[in-house]
Amino acid sequence: MATSGASEPGNSPSVVSPLSVAPAEVLRQVRRIEVRTRRLVDSRFAGEYRSLFKGQGMEFAEVREYQPGDEVRSIDWNVSARMGRPFVKRYVEERELTIMLVVDMSGSSRFGTRAHFKHELAIEMAGVLALAATRNNDRVGLVMFTDRVEHALPARKGRKHALRLIRDLLTVSPVGRGTSVAVTVDRLMRLLPHRSVVFFASDFLADDLEKPLARLAQRHDVIAVTLEDPSERTLPDIGPARLEDPESGAVVEIDTSHPAVRAAFAARVGGDDARRRKLFGRLGLDEIVVHTEHGYVDALLAFFRARTRRPHGAVRTGPRGAMGAAAGSAAPVRPVTPTVSAADRRSR
Repeated sequence: MATSGASEPGNSPSVVSPLSVAPAEVLRQVRRIEVRTRRLVDSRFAGEYRSLFKGQGMEFAEVREYQPGDEVRSIDWNVSARMGRPFVKRYVEERELTIMLVVDMSGSSRFGTRAHFKHELAIEMAGVLALAATRNNDRVGLVMFTDRVEHALPARKGRKHALRLIRDLLTVSPVGRGTSVAVTVDRLMRLLPHRSVVFFASDFLADDLEKPLARLAQRHDVIAVTLEDPSERTLPDIGPARLEDPESGAVVEIDTSHPAVRAAFAARVGGDDARRRKLFGRLGLDEIVVHTEHGYVDALLAFFRARTRRPHGAVRTGPRGAMGAAAGSAAPVRPVTPTVSAADRRSR
């Protein structure tokens, strides 16, 4: 599987797709995602997307003869002088946008105890956004990352490009296991010379988030999509267990039934949540909290609507409304072996 090798500074941002000819099974998966997400785009997302992302300004359309009621300040005096009668400039809204989809493929994102893994939700959500952008004639691009940039697809228009983007989401096999937001932001700053909308999908279980995210937010409209699984928020009570960090490979043995261990885990989860919310608020980043239990549809719709109504300040939405409440425990749980648990990264 060829990847972009994008963490090396000399690499060009123009990269080829990981598969020159997609196998039949991959094409069937792309088609299934297109059909499923196109229905969502057509029925629920199209109007919300367009009302939210209205473009970045006004662009000149034409000069026409002045009519009673026209704004005097729009008169083009040079043309009026040449023609001997008043003409006005007409502008239209500049609709074209660049949407960049950033998907975390690190070890911690490839986890889930409900119907989907976290990165699977991010992939399908990226497909929805890609098709919504294409329908509105916006450019859309993709970056997939771990501790390096695994794959980068420059932003372009068209349905064919959107389907290629979905195919790449399905076919790129990550080489790295860790998480480097800084390396990813470096690549994004080279890929995006103009202000763009960046959907950054990650579990944000990494250190040193503030500087790279602040740098990205200075130039672009950054929307953090936080991927969560219920088992990462409540330590499974399974007695003694060996937990492995999916990114570093570090192993620790703990007694998940011990009250002190469970209290420490809960305090760590609460502290991580508070720090992340405080960081996003300080940087002015919107946040969409997506749970493997509830999916992304309601969270994304809640975000579209909340941001459209927002007079100022950042928006935080989740599957249960404006504040993104934590997932419950009603959904069926996948079997989890005692040697690997969602607590892997928080237990150290």
